[in-house]
Amino acid sequence: MSAKKPIRKAVFPVAGLGTRFLPATKAIPKEMLPIVDRPLIQYAVDEAREAGIDQLIFVTGRGKTAIVEHFDVAYELEDTMRERSKDMSVLESTRATPGNIITVRQQVPLGLGHAIWCARAIVGDEPFAIMLPDELMIGEPGCMKQMVEAYHETGGNLISVVEVPDEEVSNYGVIDPGATNGALTEVKGLVEKPPRAKAPSNKIISGRYILQPEVMRTLENQGKGTGGEIQLTDAMARMIGTQPFHAVTFEGKRYDCGNKLGFVEATLALALEREDMGADVRAMAQRLLSQ
Repeated sequence: MSAKKPIRKAVFPVAGLGTRFLPATKAIPKEMLPIVDRPLIQYAVDEAREAGIDQLIFVTGRGKTAIVEHFDVAYELEDTMRERSKDMSVLESTRATPGNIITVRQQVPLGLGHAIWCARAIVGDEPFAIMLPDELMIGEPGCMKQMVEAYHETGGNLISVVEVPDEEVSNYGVIDPGATNGALTEVKGLVEKPPRAKAPSNKIISGRYILQPEVMRTLENQGKGTGGEIQLTDAMARMIGTQPFHAVTFEGKRYDCGNKLGFVEATLALALEREDMGADVRAMAQRLLSQ
């Protein structure tokens, strides 16, 4: 039975145009924008590796080659750093094992569900993770590791959720919750951007998923939904009731780096936590606030 096959593959949908961050993203993928000194995509890849995932599938579009190059060997850079006795450890996490990064193209922007479907041949008949790099999840252990540990208990499909104030629920997809056991909540339904008065919970879907391969067949036959796009939420909703479906409430902090305010918040929050610069950043922030 496929329910407890290990999670070895993660799909990273990185084909978006990043229009909210123009002009910065005219020539640079938004996933390569740095939070302090690591690009967004690096945080997501490190989180996947911590969870024991070794095959990274990037669903890319035009102009996204810098993402793959980031995880390649840079001979000239490394040789120069060695000659100058520079610290090489900063590059260690950017190296991928040969063959462990695979890219597929999403030629037309038909939504998140379509992007995931583009990876169907590589996913095959295995359960797999989906990680949206825009959602920066900071925790110990990381969000995906928390989910993989829950998956070993439940099998089936899982999504990560975080709790938000009631006035914010209409901005997100939320779960209709069933029985709760610690951080695990049974999912009875998914509702996309409900009015505050009709929201079944304040637990929002937060960019991390573990799904069974049957979702690919569901996406194959699915029509367009909200915004004229093929929605992953619609495909997951159709699987509820046919397989176990749970939400894992993430213990940690979530930053929505898909918008400028969340991006700045993440940069400031992570800089303040750094041993090498936190005190200086705090003093700088206090100085700016007092002007």
